[in-house]
Amino acid sequence: MRLLLDTHALLWWLWDDANLPASARALIADPENEILVSAASAWEIATKARLGKLPEAGDIAERLSAYVSQAGFATLEIGLAHAQSAGALPGPHRDPFDRMMIAQSRLESLPVMTRDPVFREYGAECLW
Repeated sequence: MRLLLDTHALLWWLWDDANLPASARALIADPENEILVSAASAWEIATKARLGKLPEAGDIAERLSAYVSQAGFATLEIGLAHAQSAGALPGPHRDPFDRMMIAQSRLESLPVMTRDPVFREYGAECLW
């Protein structure tokens, strides 16, 4: 199975944080699954670290490519179709990172590992 990690799921995996449920850990750790990290997560982590909203992620923001590679995850780049779809999503949700990952999930038919209910509201398949 191919899975897209929301940013908090990625960070919790990298930090070995207890907030990531055992069921999510098992799916991420399963070598049969392809785990994808959106370029939007890199953008979000770097932005929030710079703004002081995620100071504990400073090292991850600087070395995310290495961490993603070490974990054996793949990168999901942002393409024109993703950007167009994210911009066209209806409704009041203003978080550009969520909107991008929702668009990627829908266009690429990827379930998202997230606890954020807004993904379901936009029709993304969610695990967790």
